[in-house]
Amino acid sequence: MGAGNGGGEESGNAPGGEGPEDSPRGFLEAYGRGLRMGSFDWDLDTGLMAMDAQAHEVFDLSPEEYDDHPETLALRVPVSEGGRLDSLVARALKSGEETYGTYFRIRTRTGEMRWTHTRGYIRRDEHGRPRRIVGIVRDATDELNDATVHAEREARRALRSGDTGVVQNTTAALAHARTVQDVIDVLRDTHGVDQRGSASFVMGLVRSGRIHLVAEGPQGTFVPGIHTTRVDDPYPMSEAVRTLQPRFIESPQEFAADYPELWPRIAHMEITSAAYLPLIAQARPIGVVGLLFHDRQGFTDSERNVMVALGSSIAQSLQRAMFYEQEKDLAQGLQQAMLPRTIPNVPGADLAVRYRAASVGRDIGGDWYDVIPLPGGRVGAVIGDVQGHDTHAAAVMGQLRIVLRAYAAEGHTPATVMARASSFLHELDTDRFATCLYAEADLSTGVVQLVRAGHLDPLLRLTGGNCRRLAVEGGLPLGLSAEFGRLEYPVTTAELDPGEALVMCTDGLVEQPGADLDDGLQTLTTLIGTGPDDLDLLADRLVASCEERDVEDDVALLLLRRRGAGAVQSGSRLTEHVPPGDPEALKAARHMIRHAVRAWGAKDNADEIELVADEMITNALMHTEGPAIVTLRVLTGADRRLRVDVEDTSSALPRRREAGEDGVSGRGLFLVDQLADVWGVEARGGGKCVWCEFVVPTRE
Repeated sequence: MGAGNGGGEESGNAPGGEGPEDSPRGFLEAYGRGLRMGSFDWDLDTGLMAMDAQAHEVFDLSPEEYDDHPETLALRVPVSEGGRLDSLVARALKSGEETYGTYFRIRTRTGEMRWTHTRGYIRRDEHGRPRRIVGIVRDATDELNDATVHAEREARRALRSGDTGVVQNTTAALAHARTVQDVIDVLRDTHGVDQRGSASFVMGLVRSGRIHLVAEGPQGTFVPGIHTTRVDDPYPMSEAVRTLQPRFIESPQEFAADYPELWPRIAHMEITSAAYLPLIAQARPIGVVGLLFHDRQGFTDSERNVMVALGSSIAQSLQRAMFYEQEKDLAQGLQQAMLPRTIPNVPGADLAVRYRAASVGRDIGGDWYDVIPLPGGRVGAVIGDVQGHDTHAAAVMGQLRIVLRAYAAEGHTPATVMARASSFLHELDTDRFATCLYAEADLSTGVVQLVRAGHLDPLLRLTGGNCRRLAVEGGLPLGLSAEFGRLEYPVTTAELDPGEALVMCTDGLVEQPGADLDDGLQTLTTLIGTGPDDLDLLADRLVASCEERDVEDDVALLLLRRRGAGAVQSGSRLTEHVPPGDPEALKAARHMIRHAVRAWGAKDNADEIELVADEMITNALMHTEGPAIVTLRVLTGADRRLRVDVEDTSSALPRRREAGEDGVSGRGLFLVDQLADVWGVEARGGGKCVWCEFVVPTRE
């Protein structure tokens, strides 16, 4: 366990030896200090992580709710926090560090957000390979809250030397401002500068040697005709920017004498004194604020110091907001460039896609979608999410989208596409991982092959309007599967009838405060089932639900509906990769064959085709050391044929022989010869392809 956003990360080898909490003994000692703290023991070989009763309490989990699988902690750890934890642990394992530590947030069963701290000690074998992590978790909410309260108390104490409530409230509120508009709203707030009804303000930003007035409070503080002024104009705001010094005006007479051009325009405002504060960041002016008072003349030294401090606070907040908006604009531009500009027109399918940026944070993430037209009336649909919310996540997302599209277009099977994408991400110099769901649909038959890498299951909207979850067997997220050498991705085969729609989304559409993902998926299922039939209207409704629930994460959504049963094109095909010694892959291949044969209108020939295909696959696996690649195709011509190809890595040609005494050995090619209309063998590079064809009825 270990990463946090803004909580401070600790990792690496302890200088000068292990610290008191950097060893298992240290964990036990720390545990005895009376803190609300628990311990965990994570076996990296099995993936199981045992936690004691105190750790269950920290996570607000009962023993029945936790099954020793770290994935179960998703009940309490938000997805964004979990991503950072996984990233920190992966980085520590990969870099050879001995310890890591960080703060992160959990959501209790009541929906309350609490801070938690974890520290882990990585145990490695004699070859340096990580085998186990032991560590502690403790509730750190009070610790962080006490620090925040102390900081606010000190700020208020420092400001008591002045007698204006204006400064006190404004300084506290500016700490929460993220954007330039947030800063303006704080200064305009009636509980801020205008709290006593005795002050108004104006604010300007410096751009290209000019001051552009951007805010006032209350309404009517702007002077007509001078919304934009030059730095060398004879105005107090210009003087503050030009000299980088605050300008205090202590009486109406001083105002009229020093600024004869401006005073006649504002005399009706009954200003008795004013303070113009330059907003300086990194030794250059970025703006200026004018505070105008109606009930005082002159400023004490203490008040001047407080005003200068206020200007500094506003400047820091304003610069932070400018950097935030610049990074957001850059990130959004980068992400928009990485996402598909247009969605292709796919014959036989209706498509709708949506992307919604996060409502907090950097407003940018690694969520993406893609639609890939493929030969033979097929289409690939991708939905994915790179861990993190920054420009780096968007850049990694763009690279992943490109390589996934390339691998799919090269004709690789869905499992191979996912495995290669994982290897690609692992080879990048990044600590990010990604979840992904890839679906390859034959629109003429409705057969869909799905591969899932740590992502949410898709949903299936039926023609009657009902919706259900489509269970897809999954593998590890992209990058992590390569890191741990588990690149085998199982393929799930399903059928998409005419009018049915596949719904693929990222977790931002599912998350709900205080609820787990299963509850969120159930809510989404109900929403889809009661939604409009029009895909665009349905997509709009789903995204609008995020606004209603104040979803803070990015959302990517892809809906694909099969229009109808069109004519099967020559060259329509499905492919399955079957590794040796993998019964699940063999089961998936059989499942794919069964669905395809029936979907392609060859129901009367289904038993013969399934039996022959199964014998061909079994022969390839038994008599070679490599995998079998099974391909089904529909051929049209003088008659309609269904062709089965089974490729292997052996160049040795098969030979037909009589069945053995057990009646099983030797029957493979005999069955192929007896049941298929025609069959043969072709050399394929260093291997071969055994094929057979069946004449099937013409589809109405």
